[in-house]
Amino acid sequence: MSETQPSAPARKPRVALLFGGRSGEHAISAATAAGVLGAIDRSAYDVVPVGITRAGRWVVAEDRAERWQITDGRLPEVTADDGAEVVLSLTSGESSLRVLEPGQVPSLLGEVDVVFPLLHGPFGEDGTVQGLLELADVRYVGAGVLASAVGMDKHFMKLVLAGHGLPVGPYEVVRPHEWTADPDACVARIKALGLPLFVKPARAGSSLGITRVDDLADLPAAIEAAREHDPKVVVEAGIEGREIECAVLGGRAGARARASLPGEIVVDDTHAFYDFEAKYLDETHVQLDCPAKLPDAVVDEIRELAVRTFEAVEAEGLSRVDVFVTPDERVIVNEINTMPGFTPFSMYPRMWQASGVSYPELVDELIQLALERPTGLR
Repeated sequence: MSETQPSAPARKPRVALLFGGRSGEHAISAATAAGVLGAIDRSAYDVVPVGITRAGRWVVAEDRAERWQITDGRLPEVTADDGAEVVLSLTSGESSLRVLEPGQVPSLLGEVDVVFPLLHGPFGEDGTVQGLLELADVRYVGAGVLASAVGMDKHFMKLVLAGHGLPVGPYEVVRPHEWTADPDACVARIKALGLPLFVKPARAGSSLGITRVDDLADLPAAIEAAREHDPKVVVEAGIEGREIECAVLGGRAGARARASLPGEIVVDDTHAFYDFEAKYLDETHVQLDCPAKLPDAVVDEIRELAVRTFEAVEAEGLSRVDVFVTPDERVIVNEINTMPGFTPFSMYPRMWQASGVSYPELVDELIQLALERPTGLR
């Protein structure tokens, strides 16, 4: 009588962490990767860190969280010296990474089950990498091509949200040809918004290139500062109110997305607003309150609007929705971020921590959501 041979153990899902990139948020992406590298369950997943240099080269990156952290104001950077070049196969069904060594035959790094694109800003969060992963027929964490593109472009984001009946604040858009042809006409149009104004690159994040304007004489310089990051600029009317954030997590098996308890950012007089330095380099002057101290009815409205915003752009996986709560307790949606900062100290995971989901549990849930959904049209 023959004995039954034990079956081979199932292979752990292989997760490629993609970080760095060509945008101005390169260092923040690396810091996000540091958090995930330190939290992901190595007993459940094989991890392949892949860094993208500022020039766009994909390289095998060091699998050590400390290498990618922001330390003493030092911003981490992926360089070509970090490892061998990596390419992703675009053959449907192959889902593999290959290593390119000079003078060598390309070697197989391994099949990838899911990509976690920890990329912020253009060339990563805007649908470009998502499109590449769709072409490669690889599952990935987070929003798809259209939702990523809409979430990245504050102009079209506001159009979509308003089209779904969501409350958004007054704004104007300054397109490149308009500013070049007649800057005075642009200023005259913006003047109707009143003061203060917030001038922003249309397609950048992490508060890069954003200026608060309290005098119209300063508006042209603020627009030029924003144009250093994006030729298209959004100018928003200042809204009196508290800045509140809410984290959204996709639902399993077709269920509706879930919203965390909201959090509030309180910045002292050292900073005019929650700018890049306040976010990442000067935490001593920033207070993060979660859950935010708000009436229960307002909390419920924020959470519902956050999920509706997530649904309006057809986001998947994760998003952070930022709102204003006015003195008369109206809630106005500011924006959605489809790949929010994800270090253990970022608002997105902190809000879920306050809502009962730990950082490692959150990483696991996002990977499971990505593994659950099909590739291609859905």
